[in-house]
Formats: sequence, C-alpha cells, structure tokens
Amino acid sequence: MSNSPVLARKWRPKNFAQLAGQEHVVQALTNALTQSRLHHAYLFTGTRGVGKTTIARIFAKALNCESGITATPCGVCSACTEIDSGRFVDLIELDAASNTQVDNMRELLESALYAPTSGRFKVYIIDEVHMLSKNAFNAMLKTLEEPPAHVKFILATTDPQKIPVTVLSRCLQFNLKQLSPALIHDHLQFVLEQEHIPFENGALNLVARAATGSMRDALSLMDQAIAYSSGKVDEGLVRTMLGAIDQGYLFDLLHCLRAGDGAGLLRIADDMALRSIAFDPALQDLATLLHRIALAQTVPQAIPDDEPERVRLLELAQQFTPEEIQLNYQIAIHGRNEIDLAPDEYAGFTMTLLRMLAFAPKGAVRSAEPPATRALPAQAATAVRKVVKPAPAARPEPSAPAPVPGGADLDWNTLLAQLNVQGMALQLAKNSVLSRFDEGRLVLGLAPQHKHLQNNKSAQEKLQAALTDYFARPVKLVLELAVAQDVVTPAAVEQHEKQTRQQAAEAAIKQDVFVREAQAQLGAQLVEGAIRPV
Repeated sequence: MSNSPVLARKWRPKNFAQLAGQEHVVQALTNALTQSRLHHAYLFTGTRGVGKTTIARIFAKALNCESGITATPCGVCSACTEIDSGRFVDLIELDAASNTQVDNMRELLESALYAPTSGRFKVYIIDEVHMLSKNAFNAMLKTLEEPPAHVKFILATTDPQKIPVTVLSRCLQFNLKQLSPALIHDHLQFVLEQEHIPFENGALNLVARAATGSMRDALSLMDQAIAYSSGKVDEGLVRTMLGAIDQGYLFDLLHCLRAGDGAGLLRIADDMALRSIAFDPALQDLATLLHRIALAQTVPQAIPDDEPERVRLLELAQQFTPEEIQLNYQIAIHGRNEIDLAPDEYAGFTMTLLRMLAFAPKGAVRSAEPPATRALPAQAATAVRKVVKPAPAARPEPSAPAPVPGGADLDWNTLLAQLNVQGMALQLAKNSVLSRFDEGRLVLGLAPQHKHLQNNKSAQEKLQAALTDYFARPVKLVLELAVAQDVVTPAAVEQHEKQTRQQAAEAAIKQDVFVREAQAQLGAQLVEGAIRPV
C-alpha cells in the first residue's frame, strides 16, 4: 500500500463517463464535441477539488485523440496516454498563482503562434487564472480577440470575480458545483470496494461531510483514514482523526439551549476555546446541524438509516418546534456574518448563543398542541402554534401584539410571513392587526392612518383568497378600523426595525476609527443620508 499512488491521483477520472457529478458541464461539452461546435476559450469556475482541471484534461484528450474529435476519447492512443501522463507536448499547463507577470504570459502567447507539434490543437490550461496581473490579462486579451485556429484556451479559477469583464466576455463559462455528501459517499464506497479495503458506512458519511463538496479533499482524507485505521476504515477512528473533531459539542449546545441552561452554553464555549476549536467554523457547523434537524422534522426520509447521528437528530427534531429551528438557523447565519465585528471570536460566538437563548419560548410544552390547531392542515397549524417571532436582534419597542381571542394564539406577524400576497393586498395586511379569528371569520383592525385601504375591494379579495388558500378552508375576511392611533402593525414593527438599524449604522460609522481619522486629518465630511445599514 505504501508504494501505491494516492487515491486522488489513482482514481482521477480519465473520461467524462468516470466523472462524479457536474453533469451539466459534461453534457454541454459532449454536445459541442459531437457537433464540432468548438469555442476558442473556456472558463471553468468552482471551489477547489470539484473537477475543473480534470475536466480540462479530458477535454484536451477529446480534442486531440487520434480517433478524431470525440466526446469519448479512446484512452489508448499516444495523444491520450501522453496527456494522462503529463507528457503531451501540445498540452501546456500554467499555474497562474506562481506565474503572474506579463513576461510569463507573453512567452506563453508567443508559443501559441506556432502550429502544434504532434496534436490537432495546442491546448493551454491556465489554473487560478484570476491571479494574473493586469498587464498579463491585457496581453492575453489580444490573443483571445484574434486566436489562431489551432489554439484552445481553458481557464480555471476559484474566484471569477477577479477576472476582467473583457476576458470573461470572450470565454464560454461553466460553473462547477460543489458535490453533495451523498455523491461523495457513493464514490468513496466505489473506490474502497475496488481497492478491496474494508470500511464502515458511518466512516464514509463522516469523510463525505468533512470534504465540504470537494472530491479531491474527500479522497485525500480517505488516504489519511486508511493509514490511521491501519487498513480498515473504522468509524470511531475516523471520527477521532477528523478532529478529534467530534461534533458532539454541537448537540450538547442544543441540549443546553433547549433546557435554558445559559451557564452550560458558556461552559461548552470555554471548553471549545481550550480545545482550540475555531468559533467561526463552529457557527457554520451549527447552522449545518440545524438544517439537518429541519430536514428530520419536515422530510424524515432525507435522513438515511445509516446516518451515524440519526437517533440524536430525530430526538432534537422532537424537542424543538420547526419555528425554533428556523429562528436559530437564522441567528447562527447572522452570527457568523457578524463575528468579525465582535470584540473577539469568543464574544461573537457566545453572543450568538445567548441570542438564541433570549428568543427561546419560555415553558413551551412539546407534547401539547392547542385543540384548535388539530383540525387544520399541517402548514396552517405551524403558524397557529404560539411561537416567538423570527427577529435576530432584540427590540424593546414597539411591543408584540397581545394574543388573539379565539381558539388559538394566532400570531399575525408569523402568519403574514407565510401568506402569498403582494402589492396592495400586502400593504393592507401589513397595516392591520389581527383582532380575532373564529368560526371561519378573520377580523383585521386597520390602522386609522391607512383607512383609505378600507375601500380597496380588490386588495381585500386577494388577501381573503390567500387566507383561504393557506388554511385550506373558506375564510371570510372582515375589515374594521382599529380604535388606537398607535396600533402596533407589522408595518410599524418593520419601520421601527429599519430605523433602529439605520441609527445603529450611523452610530457605528461615526465611531469608526478610520472615519474619525479621515475627518481629523483630511477634513473629510460624512454625507448626510448616504449611510445605509448592511
């Protein structure tokens, strides 16, 4: 085994049929080759290890195979075998990360003027092309505008945003997707079966998730796992190898959150710091776990029977409401976006956990469900349950409206977010509060300052139709003017949040060290009205 090539190299696909995933790119290139509709420049974008360079080399074989231009190169002719071994003189590969200067590009382009030595086309594969200097791009542009007929360019990058538009416009672009854990798992299983290496299925699941969409990373991790496990890919040993990245602490966090145990949350965070677990990736992993719990709640069959954490996922799916999972997912995502703004990563991480705790409903009973919801469809029952509103930041004013009299505590803000309404119907809904909902009659109190909407029959009919569709039973909408002038409507809450964010943005800008230095040293002035929250 020690003398064998690494798996990523040994099992690198040699034709389109062997590729795992990227069917949309393969189909497009296959059609182009079959119909001889070839472009002079191609751009492959995507994260590392998803197949950009591999597809480029297969395409080079398809162009130069001695059997002719074909989507199924023979793999045995001199052109195919030399490309596979990296010895084909008319395939020139350049790593732009280490050849950024214009002189390197000019030398390459000068060689492009000469006819191929042995192949049909000269193929230039330029990896990480976004690393080229501005002058190097300009030099390339001249050749891309008037390319020799015998030259094909294949550019690859993980960061297409850094490529000049003038270059992008002269290339056929293909975006390669990250590979799914299921697809990676299946490919790893195939490779290990061909290598006659015993394995546990749970270990493949762990590696497939740890690879984060990269087949190359998955195969590299599998090489490590084989060595670490002394020839057998054992789930327990792989779990230890990957981190000693046992993500059990994520489940512990959610259990503490469910129990309202703030001290427990901080203890876990302190332990993470001692174990040198990075907090930014931890928030990403927490969001991923919440996503899997949401799947377990809504599409249980999406969690395979051999999923190592299936039991724990299903337990948490029962302990949290779908609304709590959705809210905590949003808080985790926002927390990750804001972690660079925190005093330090520990503070940003723990504040995110405390925010989840602050918005957890108090004394919620999982087994009890309001009687009025049992006769409703599952979608409607979700909104009727008493839930906390999905807001990632606390807002002391205006306060939430009181529960609605009737058979259930129906939250108008929560329901409105799930209704399919637009235009004036949406404005009508946003500027109203729910007065009561019983016996199929839903009574809205319209804010007095928007009483003109009371005469808009079309908006009322559309809103009534949306409510009827949502609850899957006839709903009669009744509109009346609210008594109080300062009634707290969804629109009022939305406006208050907008103003709060605007004030926070203005305060942050005014306190920004760079801004204050620019004002003091350069006489710079803030343009009123130009500050926008992000």
